[in-house]
Amino acid sequence: MTDKKQKESTSMATHRFNVLIEKDPDGFYVATVPSLKSCYTQARTLEELMPRVREVIELCLEVGQSE
Repeated sequence: MTDKKQKESTSMATHRFNVLIEKDPDGFYVATVPSLKSCYTQARTLEELMPRVREVIELCLEVGQSE
């Protein structure tokens, strides 16, 4: 493993968040992360929703660190 890969792997942290998933009247799944301010996303299917949930959590964490 190169030095760069070692640094990347040691700097990554693991977090666990509760995610509330609801289906809206239009049939979209809406995911909210209650512990992160303004952290939500939506998708037509659960298969589309899950990667979006991970992405929005990463974005919310980045924004939270820069404030």
